[in-house]
Amino acid sequence: MSTPTEKGLARWHEIVESRDPSGLREMIAEDAVFRSPAVHSPQEGRDLVTAYLAGAVAVLGQDLTYDDEWIREHEAILEFHTRVDGLDVSGIDRITWDDAGKIIAFTVFIRPVKALHAIIERMGEELTRISEESAGS
Repeated sequence: MSTPTEKGLARWHEIVESRDPSGLREMIAEDAVFRSPAVHSPQEGRDLVTAYLAGAVAVLGQDLTYDDEWIREHEAILEFHTRVDGLDVSGIDRITWDDAGKIIAFTVFIRPVKALHAIIERMGEELTRISEESAGS
C-alpha cells in the first residue's frame, strides 16, 4: 500500500514532466496553502494554489529538474534546479499531502536572489495571463 506522499508525488512528477498543469486542481485540497519567497503572505485555497503552481510549472519550464528527494509519509522535500531568463536557479519544494494524497501545503525556497527577482517578474506575467484566461472562459 502506498503512502499519501507516494500517491501525490507520482502525480506531481507527471505534471512537471508533461508541463501540463490541467490535472493540478484535482490534486490540491480545498484549504491548501502556498508559500513562496515571491509573495509576502500565504496564498490560501484551492484556486489560488492551483494558479500559483500552474504559473510555476510554466515559468520554471522545460529546464526544471529535480535532483534529490527526502520523503516522509505525508511530506516530501524536493531539491530542484532550472534556468529562468538565462539565470541558474536552485531551490527546494516542500510539499505536504493529506491522507487522500492531496496537496495541503506547498512551500518554495529559491536562490540566488537575482534569480528570485526574475521569477517574481515572470510569475506576475504568468498569473496575469492565467487570470485573463479564466475571466474569458
